[in-house]
Amino acid sequence: MTLASEMDARPIRIDWRERADRLAEEIAAEAALHDSDDSFVAGAYERLKAEGFFKALVPVEFGGGGAEADEICHAIRRLGAACGSTALAAAMHSHLVAVAAWRWRHQGAPTEGLLKRVAAEDLVLVSSGGSDWLPGGGTAVKADGGFKVSARKPFSSGSPAGDLLSTSAIYHDPEAGPTVLHFAVSLTAPGVRILNTWRTLGMRGTGSHDIELAEVFIPDAAVAGRRPAGKWHMLFHVISMIAFALIYSAYVGVAEGARVRALAAARRKADDGHLAYLVGEMENAFAAAEVAWAEMVRIAVSGAPGPETTSRAMTFRTLVGRAAIETVEQAMEAAGGAAFYRDLGLERAFRDVQGARFHPLQEKPQLRYTGRVALGWDIDG
Repeated sequence: MTLASEMDARPIRIDWRERADRLAEEIAAEAALHDSDDSFVAGAYERLKAEGFFKALVPVEFGGGGAEADEICHAIRRLGAACGSTALAAAMHSHLVAVAAWRWRHQGAPTEGLLKRVAAEDLVLVSSGGSDWLPGGGTAVKADGGFKVSARKPFSSGSPAGDLLSTSAIYHDPEAGPTVLHFAVSLTAPGVRILNTWRTLGMRGTGSHDIELAEVFIPDAAVAGRRPAGKWHMLFHVISMIAFALIYSAYVGVAEGARVRALAAARRKADDGHLAYLVGEMENAFAAAEVAWAEMVRIAVSGAPGPETTSRAMTFRTLVGRAAIETVEQAMEAAGGAAFYRDLGLERAFRDVQGARFHPLQEKPQLRYTGRVALGWDIDG
């Protein structure tokens, strides 16, 4: 094979940031409509699927886009500046794929089948992880050849367009005690029902409805992992290392969009002696968000999972959340009374960015965890 033919055989490198910029222009006009009527960002999801975003993080050898986590973090940030709901919902799918790809590549985990399906069938994955976290949720009762699972899973972002729910339930193992079973289940499986519950302060277009599982049969072969309930497990160190960089990219995007709108509004105002100070405070807050976010992204790309990496990733998760919220607050101050009107978009950004408070580990649990790591104490204590 000649050098020229070898080069021709290489996969084309996709510029995911450029695609995100193009999509952001298309979805920005729809963001306010979805916010006003609590409707899912279905059109944006169709565009994302057409551009290959849902299989972007699948390795090329499995038919995916071969994107790295940092590329999609940047893409989600750019989407977030246009529509926070689209960015956050897409991040929830993306982090599941990113974690599966990392585990296959670095741990030899049996995630190849899922990754190939995501690419071949263009599947959209839905996570219930934030609502379950370490304790797990729901019950799994042993049945012939598997388990019967009953549960209610809130915060299931992207569920109106989802194909597979990645979730867990607790099995009271007679020998091992309370054991969390991890599995994926089709959203069209018997006993699975999406409940129209998503009426919220912000991020109204994410379609993060509750999902009900009523004695849903999960075959033994579908159980992808088992762990003790309520204890830190290596899987959660991998999730902490990778997932939150993607998720908080959406909030940095919301803050960035608010900053741009505030600057445009402020430039139309007369200098009253205080305006530059207000803008300066906004700039400082956004700089803090960018610096902390960049460290989260670096950890996601090059970190090694474990208690210390989780502590650092979660510390920066808190710092990004604080700074993103402060950026939007200062953006409203800089824009003045115009920020109170929905048309400017700052009011929506203010509500959307509040979601940064609620993903695990929330600030107080993060402080406790980080303190215990620094002290050398048991993180499960």
